[in-house]
Amino acid sequence: MNPKPRRIRIAQLSVVLLSAAALKVYYSTASADGLRWILTPTTILVEWVTGTSFEFESHAGYMSSDHSFLIAASCSGVNFLITAFLILSLGKLWKVRSQSLGWSFIPVAMMIAYFTTIIANTVRISTALQMRWMNPEAIWVNPDQLHRFEGIFIYFGFLLLLFIVSEKLSSDSASASNRTTDLLRRTFLPLLVYYGTMLGIPLANGAYRQGTDFWEHSVFVLITPLLLILPLVALRSIKDQRAANGAHLGVTTRFIR
Repeated sequence: MNPKPRRIRIAQLSVVLLSAAALKVYYSTASADGLRWILTPTTILVEWVTGTSFEFESHAGYMSSDHSFLIAASCSGVNFLITAFLILSLGKLWKVRSQSLGWSFIPVAMMIAYFTTIIANTVRISTALQMRWMNPEAIWVNPDQLHRFEGIFIYFGFLLLLFIVSEKLSSDSASASNRTTDLLRRTFLPLLVYYGTMLGIPLANGAYRQGTDFWEHSVFVLITPLLLILPLVALRSIKDQRAANGAHLGVTTRFIR
């Protein structure tokens, strides 16, 4: 890469990181009133999916009609939005690192991340609404832990799906011989960015001072994505092995004939 494209790439990377940092700073001080740009469309979809009515209460969020569920600022999914934006934009910069790249990918990545956030948040909140009626004695974790697991599982699942789809749309499919390796490679960037935004940034901001609650949250953040990735890798490995055995059997049959 000659000096000029390299400088452009560094500038693009800087804009991506600064945009994510600016959104993070804004979110850290924003109230529900300042987050209606993402809370409102999410709530509209949740109402449509679940049939539950919500009313906005200033500085609090959207309260359900029976006052049993609040979609607050912490439910806005802005951290997911930041992570999705970083996954898409950093993935694009890495993939075409040896080629010239226009600036339009940055707003496009932000818009895709925004709409994906609304959908993922709708699924998460709608699921949480249904989980309220579960019998606490029928599960092996307390309601707070179950809510935390559900949120991480759904969020990371959407992040992984978003990245894999974006990769598929911009590259040829992998050959049968390296699909397992390719799947592991595809999951590395989403996992790295997710750990960075969900654990790295809070640790840098001193979240460890919260004590047991933060460390319990950290365990869920570390383990839950792996519970999603490892079965996918295992299934892909089994399919690859069966495909390889089938191909070997076909070659052997033709040789015998």
